[in-house]
Amino acid sequence: MSNNTMENLFFHSLRSKQTLVVVGTILLFLAVVSFVLFEGTKKTVALTVNGEQQEILTHANTVGELLEQNNIVVANEDYLKPSVNTSIKNNLAIEWEQARQIEITVDGKIQTITTTADLVSEILAKANVQLDEHDAVTPAMNAAVGLDCKVAIEKAFDVTLLDGKQEQKVRSTSTTVADFLKQHNIQMNEFDRVGREMDELVLPDSVIQIVRVEKVTDVVEEETNFAVETKKEDSLLKGKEKVVQAGEKGSVSRSYEVIKENGEEVSRNVVSEKIIKEPIKKVVVVGTKIVTASVSRGENSSSTPSGGSEFYVTATAYTAYCNGCTGVTTSGLNLKSNPDLKVIAVDPSVIPLGSKVWVEGYGYAVAGDTGGAIKGNKIDLFMPSKSKAYDFGRKKVRIKVLN
Repeated sequence: MSNNTMENLFFHSLRSKQTLVVVGTILLFLAVVSFVLFEGTKKTVALTVNGEQQEILTHANTVGELLEQNNIVVANEDYLKPSVNTSIKNNLAIEWEQARQIEITVDGKIQTITTTADLVSEILAKANVQLDEHDAVTPAMNAAVGLDCKVAIEKAFDVTLLDGKQEQKVRSTSTTVADFLKQHNIQMNEFDRVGREMDELVLPDSVIQIVRVEKVTDVVEEETNFAVETKKEDSLLKGKEKVVQAGEKGSVSRSYEVIKENGEEVSRNVVSEKIIKEPIKKVVVVGTKIVTASVSRGENSSSTPSGGSEFYVTATAYTAYCNGCTGVTTSGLNLKSNPDLKVIAVDPSVIPLGSKVWVEGYGYAVAGDTGGAIKGNKIDLFMPSKSKAYDFGRKKVRIKVLN
């Protein structure tokens, strides 16, 4: 082969390689330009998914296409703004929050709700759960539901509260007595008490009784009784008494500790006392003198004895056998057993009991009896029979008190 032929073949090969490079370069340029043009036509979108925001570029025409491209399936309960049919525009903000299933327990009964609400109050409103102001809600109404997605409700019930003397119906949830008092702001002093154990559960229709206990000091001035001293007196007839010194009550100031329950006194104890005035004792003398009636009806002297105190009295007669009569004189003489005794009834303020006397027409006698009608200068003569008493009648006679 000639040198010219070889040279022609070499240049022909070189031109082919140059052509391929040029074509490749053009294709690459076109690809780059196409890619730049493609990317440049994407729209910028701010997408917030469950609170986390990201910025993405997309050729999607609608919000629904964009979410589908990002593998997001929208349920009816989910929150989406704007809607899936909204056209994509540059710098569009899209927010999607997936709904959660919340478990609501009311007094042990469970119901579920699917919602995007976060606050307990919003969740219960969506679930149409009616609440009493005293119902117990966990978590609190103004709190966010927890990660466990659970809300518990204890419905309030009626409880009878007896606070002292006041009775009222209050609403409560199942709790202890101690918590019940705290919930209702019931203040107690150190002496008050509750009729149930503090850790006992409060159930529907329970009765909580609070006894209000009050300790007070009461200072009172009171009378004190006097003592009675008895003395024997042989100048006074046996069985007779005479007060020689009148008793007089004293006074003392006493301090009492008084305990009241619900306003009523239940105990009173003396804690101290101070004597203000000492009492004066009463002195009584008791007679021991025994009357001896030695004068009998055989001693009927009509002669006037000498000496003694003489005066006139109105005389009547009585017997031991009248209706209701015992036959025993004030001085203890038994006239039924001794019908021959000569005894007269007298007014002791005029003729002392036990005195020996002489009575005109009756003779010597003993002042040994008294009578309700015998007052002043009157005497009553004992007769052994009713007939003799009637025969005597009423007379004015002379009498001498001999001793």
